[in-house]
This record gives sequence, structure tokens and C-alpha cells, in this order.
Amino acid sequence: MGGIFGVASKSDCSLDLFFGVDYHSHLGTRRGGLAVVSENGKIQRSIHNIQNSPFRTKFEKDIEELKGKIGIGCISDFEPQPLLVQSHLGSFAITTVGIVSNKDELVKEILNRGKTHFLEMSGGEINQTELIIALMDQKDTILEGIQFVQQVVKGSMTMLVMTNEGIYCARDRLGRTPIQIGHKEGAYCASFENFAYANLGYKDYYELGPAEIVFMTSDGIKILQERGKEMKICTFLWIYYGYPTATYEGVNVEAMRYNCGKYLAKRDKGSVQPDAIAGVPDSGTAHAVGYANESGIPFTRPFIKYTPTWPRSFMPTNQEQRNLIAHMKLIPVQPLIKGKKILLIDDSIVRGTQLRETTDFLYESGAKEVHIRPACPPLVYGCKYLNFSRSKSEMDLITRRIIKQFEGDNVSEETLRKYTDPDSPEYAKMVEEIRKELHFTSLRFHRLDDMLDSTGLPHECLCTYCWNGLE
Repeated sequence: MGGIFGVASKSDCSLDLFFGVDYHSHLGTRRGGLAVVSENGKIQRSIHNIQNSPFRTKFEKDIEELKGKIGIGCISDFEPQPLLVQSHLGSFAITTVGIVSNKDELVKEILNRGKTHFLEMSGGEINQTELIIALMDQKDTILEGIQFVQQVVKGSMTMLVMTNEGIYCARDRLGRTPIQIGHKEGAYCASFENFAYANLGYKDYYELGPAEIVFMTSDGIKILQERGKEMKICTFLWIYYGYPTATYEGVNVEAMRYNCGKYLAKRDKGSVQPDAIAGVPDSGTAHAVGYANESGIPFTRPFIKYTPTWPRSFMPTNQEQRNLIAHMKLIPVQPLIKGKKILLIDDSIVRGTQLRETTDFLYESGAKEVHIRPACPPLVYGCKYLNFSRSKSEMDLITRRIIKQFEGDNVSEETLRKYTDPDSPEYAKMVEEIRKELHFTSLRFHRLDDMLDSTGLPHECLCTYCWNGLE
């Protein structure tokens, strides 16, 4: 994933930019970056690797040098950003969030048009923000360039483009990721997460709609392209990625998770008789509170996440190391586990490896039963819009591995759809196989309709691709 933040102020914006970007650290694990228009009109930039230390510690010294009234920054899960550009469009800086799922096709088209090149990152990958710049460069203005990107990119692409005059803020074509504008006296900011500017004195001012483009200065925003009619915001922002204090489309993340747990408890009523409800920290905790409140079964914390040295942003990309660290972070509270029947809620099951280890860990600590209730339906399709999962292949998903066991290598779309139908025998067989493989006492996934209802938004406005394959 990743997070972006920008400020246009009548005075120095560097501290607001620093803290605003830092508040997005939960969204990315690889790179952090800041860019500021200095007093002489030149753009200064700093980028650091944040895999092994927090954003704040890497940029504390840099912020003394990055002074200016306009700035943008990001937390990135992959490529270094922001990028600085000098082209026929002028001098600007750009930072993006999203994924270009047709990247190879677009790169090939650009290379075939004439003499140009792309710089490779380590591993041979092309920085997709550089691709966005190349696409923009085919048009006569920055605005036309952004509009062209919205037209040709498959996946999603939300961006901030900073010039000496202000910041272009553009939400992706179907609004899969958010951009929200905050305002305080003498300054405006643009942010992925609206909570990021609350402690800086900004108030919610405006939320961009799908495909909407605005130009932000210290005097306000000017709408350059009206919002589109169709929206497919990522539902997983509420289920997992969003920080509890964030709000998208008027729906707070923590409140939605309570509601989500409530719907899960209503559907689950009477199926099991646990002694306690618990959530896998951090994102599963609020879902578990909602379940406990609705069911009347006590909420407990049978294990505590050790965050002083292992917050989420320090997680390595290597899956074996991630599994080890996920285990090391959870410290058991023995009196709350031994002899207990525990109903455990996690935000989702992707590969299943970590949750199986957590379950075994509870059994080893004396748990009598461990019932699992994921806060969303089974993930059957790999996300091609936001890259929220680190899975490189859909076969990394436990659902797809099990479907392959049952159906073989060549599985039709029609067959896959049967495994996403909670009322089908194929779905029941898949869930039971997951339960056995991951050592759960019982397993019951959230239903898609209940989960969508818990947002309070129209279902057609929410992306559900990873659960049912519908675009």
C-alpha cells in the first residue's frame, strides 16, 4: 500500500509535512520521502529506507534543511518517492499510491514510440511512479497528463504533483484510495488518512470524489475535474489497512470494525459457546470488541503484542522472517488462556500460516478450544488494484491452494464462483479443509453481504474483487 501527504502554507510547512507523513507509517514498510519547494524556488528532497527504523528517526535531521511553504511526502511499500522531474511540463515533484497492473503493456507502448528509457531499481523493476511521469509527459499540461493517466492505467493511481505554485491532488479513477483536504488558518493539506492532520490543527475541509482533480494552494482549492459518478473504494481499508482514527466516505474505521463484529456475532449466534472473545492485534481487536458487545460474551486479551521493538512497519518482506516475527511479537497471558474456550477474530486469512501458528500457540498455552471468525469472507482473488497483499501469486492464498487440491490446475471462472458462494457445497468443503489444515476447533467466515452492510455505504460503491472476483 502506501500513504501520501502534502501541504500548501503561507508560512514554513516543514513540520506539518514531517508529522503528516509520519502518521502514515502504518501503510508502508520500505521507503519514506519528503520534497519541499525552497525559498529560491528549487525543489529539495530526501528519501530514506525505513525497513529497520521508524520514519521519524530517519528524517529528524533532514527536516532542518527542508524549509519551504509547499511540500509533499510519502510512505511507500515499494519504490523510492517522491520523484523530481524536469520536462516540457516544467519542474515538479510527484508521489503516488496505487498499482499499475498493466505496467508492462504501458512501458512497451512508450518504448515503441521513440527514444526514451526507464531507470531500473534493484531487482530489475521499473519505478512505477517514473512510468506515471512518462505517461504525463505525452500531454501538453500537467492536468492533461493526469487525466491521461486516469484513462490508461488499469489498477489504481492516486497522486500528488507539486509545482512552485501549488499541488495537484488527483484521486484514482474509481476512488479505490482516498484523498482528503484539511484546512487551518493560512494552510491547506491533502492526506490519504484524514486523522494525520488532526493534531496539526487542521479540520476536515473536503474529500475528493473518484477521478476528481483539484489544485491546492495556501488560499484554498480549485476543482479542475469534477468527481466521477462511479466509485469502487477498497473495502479492505476498513477491514485491515486503515488506522482506527481514520474516516473514509464519512465512515470511521474503528466504528465500522465494531459494526462488522456485531454483524458477525448476529450471524454466528448459538453456533458455539466460548468463554471469551479475543482479537488478533491490532486490526482484529476492534472487530472482536464489536462481536463481544453484541454477543454478551466477555472480551479478553489472551496475548499482548510487543510493540516497542516490533511495530508493523518493521516487518521484513521475506515471508519466513515475517512468520517468525509475527510469533515473537505475541506474548501470552496464561491465566486468560489455560482451560478456556476462545473465539478469536482476525481481520482475514491470506496464507493462513501466521494464524495457524497463533492457534497452535494458544493450544500450547493451555487453551481448550480455539474458534476462528475472520472479519471478512475467504480471499479467493489476488488484489490487482492496490496490492494490499504481499502475495506474488494467487496460489499463495490458502483458498486457491485448496481449490487446486479439489479441482486440479485448470479451474474455470464458473467453478471459482461456486467457492465464493457461502451457500454452496463447494464453499462448505473449502472452509472445512481450511479449518482442518490450520488446526481450528471451528471456522466461520464473515458473509460478504453482512460485511458490506456494516460499512453503511451502498454496496455498489465498494470494491469486492478479492472476495468474489467482480470488477
